Amino acid sequence: MNFVVNKDWLVEQLQTKEVIIVDCRFALGNPTQGERLYQEGHIPGAFYFDLEKQLSALVAKHGGRHPLPDLEQFKHEIEKVGINHSKVVVAYDGGEGQYASRFWWLLTYIGHDKAYVLNEGFKGWVEAGYPITKEIPKVVDSVSFKVNIRKEMLASYEEVKEIVDLKKKSPILLDSRDESRYLGEVEPIDRIAGHIPGAINKNWVEGLEQGTFKNKEEQKKRFADLNEEDEIIVYCGSGVTATPNYIALKMAGFKNVKLYAGSYSDWVSYEENPVAKGKEE
Repeated sequence: MNFVVNKDWLVEQLQTKEVIIVDCRFALGNPTQGERLYQEGHIPGAFYFDLEKQLSALVAKHGGRHPLPDLEQFKHEIEKVGINHSKVVVAYDGGEGQYASRFWWLLTYIGHDKAYVLNEGFKGWVEAGYPITKEIPKVVDSVSFKVNIRKEMLASYEEVKEIVDLKKKSPILLDSRDESRYLGEVEPIDRIAGHIPGAINKNWVEGLEQGTFKNKEEQKKRFADLNEEDEIIVYCGSGVTATPNYIALKMAGFKNVKLYAGSYSDWVSYEENPVAKGKEE
């Protein structure tokens, strides 16, 4: 199964009504920047989806910094831009990969089979000299999307807590953050530094090179210490940067992969939960 497309393919599809393009650019430290950049110029035909307004719910006491959106509302949002089960959907961001991957994960989770991430994102598109526009696309035909939730893609807080409480070796918890945050050496955002006890660390950025997802064989090398039959639960800080690792694991052939959407920010929202520091033995 393919999870990504390249700019050379997409530029040939710009006049194709069967392909819908979604712009997911965002900046965590500047939440209005993505939409501003979209207004200044985007891939022709692309619709804008905001990480915090459309791809997340409001932050509460628990659920993490980017809780999953209300799925009925998300269904309404994708229907407004013409997405149904027949459309091919291509999501892009600035080239980082995590915001487009979040959209990919959500759309796949609710039952869409033809969602892809654009390798290199908007940066690669511009560098290739491909067209951009300020024109906001309009949807003429209203469509209907039937939600079919793939429960096997999502791990609950309760599942993760059971793994930690019982010190279970399976499923494997995979922390997707930078190693310094995993080790507990720094923590710029969350309440306490460290990681969920028992988790291993595979930094999500190592799955991409200059905005392009590495190929299947390279992803296999990244996860060579794991078995493809292993059950894996990926997490990060808030359920965004774990999604490129989710894709990378699927590219490598792992069959049973789940996302802990609340991730570390949800875990530490419960003060009684233990936190580990340093490398796991």
